Amino acid sequence: MTDIATTNKASLNKFEKLKAEKDGLAVKAEIEKFASLGWEAIDETDRDHRLKWLGVFFRPVTPGKFMMRMRIPNGVITSSQMRVLAEVVQRYGEDGNADITTRQNIQLRGIRIEHLPEIFNRFHAVGLTSVQSGMDNVRNITGDPVAGLDGDELFDTRELVQQVQDMITNKGEGNAEFTNLPRKFNIAITGGRDNSVHAEINDLAFVPAFKSGIFGFNVLVGGFFSSRRCEAAIPMNVWVPPEDVVALCRAILEVFRDNGLRVNRQKSRLMWLIDEWGVDKFRQEVEKQFGNPLLTAAEKDEIDWEKRDHIGVYKQKQPGLNYVGLVVPVGRLYADDMFEIARLAEVYGSGEIRITVEQNLIIPNISDSRLAIFLTEPLLERFTINPAPLTRSLVSCTGAQFCNFAIIETKNRSLAMIKALEAELELSNPVRIHWTGCPNSCGQPQVADIGLMGTKARKNGKAVDGVDIYMGGKVGKDAHLGTCVLKGIPCEDLQPVLRELLIKHFGARLRDDESLAVTKIGSRV
Repeated sequence: MTDIATTNKASLNKFEKLKAEKDGLAVKAEIEKFASLGWEAIDETDRDHRLKWLGVFFRPVTPGKFMMRMRIPNGVITSSQMRVLAEVVQRYGEDGNADITTRQNIQLRGIRIEHLPEIFNRFHAVGLTSVQSGMDNVRNITGDPVAGLDGDELFDTRELVQQVQDMITNKGEGNAEFTNLPRKFNIAITGGRDNSVHAEINDLAFVPAFKSGIFGFNVLVGGFFSSRRCEAAIPMNVWVPPEDVVALCRAILEVFRDNGLRVNRQKSRLMWLIDEWGVDKFRQEVEKQFGNPLLTAAEKDEIDWEKRDHIGVYKQKQPGLNYVGLVVPVGRLYADDMFEIARLAEVYGSGEIRITVEQNLIIPNISDSRLAIFLTEPLLERFTINPAPLTRSLVSCTGAQFCNFAIIETKNRSLAMIKALEAELELSNPVRIHWTGCPNSCGQPQVADIGLMGTKARKNGKAVDGVDIYMGGKVGKDAHLGTCVLKGIPCEDLQPVLRELLIKHFGARLRDDESLAVTKIGSRV
């Protein structure tokens, strides 16, 4: 392992220096002390940075109210776990809520530092962990949201995803082997045919492929979004059977940890190392670390379906059982919602809940005999199974309400915008509109049909909230990233621009052609 403490500190960026001084995971032993000190008295580097190794995030826009990011591998959570998360945010009243993320995960808001010891104890009691969920660690590992339920799946990803998490985090206790990567790292494993995990935007992704009639995975590497650069993952020319996935993850992480670039933080993701070495050398170094020859990739993968969103009612492969996908508008949950979701999962299903990368929820294992009454539950009036086309596919990052990186507010603005557009337009098919508050792209605008990235625009000589508009993102089979087509559109002028894009490119129709004027944007798009 590279010992950055002994390298030339003058060449390190400030984050590498703080990691060299003290491992982020070290603050785990200081939680009781932090709780007694209060947030203002904690060493700033510990408070602002190292606590992220435990999934605790100081937010300058809400001083004294922290965010907690969980680890929910494959997006599978139990009703008892959901209830604990609800109890945590409930105590903070209007400050407390939770967001479903685009990595099948949940983030809690409003957390007070003095409550951390109790919160961590409650997490441990139900098998939850937030360890290594921030900063230069492997983030939540994504897998198929209907793994084990889908009659057409090629491989159930749940156990494998859990094994990878256990290796990286020492079964949720924290693992110093992987707490000092050059930058954050995303891993996805899919066993279905529709690329439900968006493999192309992960640093490391495993996609189903058959080699000589044997099931395994082709390996993709290097996908990422950042303010400096966005790249789709590329083939590593490797195929592995399922039993080698954990070991290959370890080998790749070790190569990245020991050789990744650490001087310029904007050039520290895995793809920058692959650029420097070339994919052939990268593969050779991984093979050395793996300890055995790696097989070349299968000629083709099995991603040959269009992307599914799992909203609605679907038969499971288990006879007599169904899973039901609910739209959670922009992923925002409150304590009452979370308690009710836990209740529904217990009363009608098996006490299990699934999370999707589209920020929605699935309740599985609902029997045919209980399905009709389940569909009458009041919660489904808000978290509907039959949303309007734009609501169905809306995704949004946290935005400026809670995130200090965001340039604009996104969640509330996106909901209002979609409601207004749906009042004006009729659409036959969903259109995936993604909002992100800044170029860090947590809302993933580059994979959307229409992506909106927060920026500052000029209007009447003043700086105002605005967006850059991306189009052309493709998910599912033949996935690729979209490109920026319009820059600096003021948010107050955005509705007619989106209206025209939806009419021109997605077949939308005005509900009343005589009373609604369309603002033309001509051939700019």
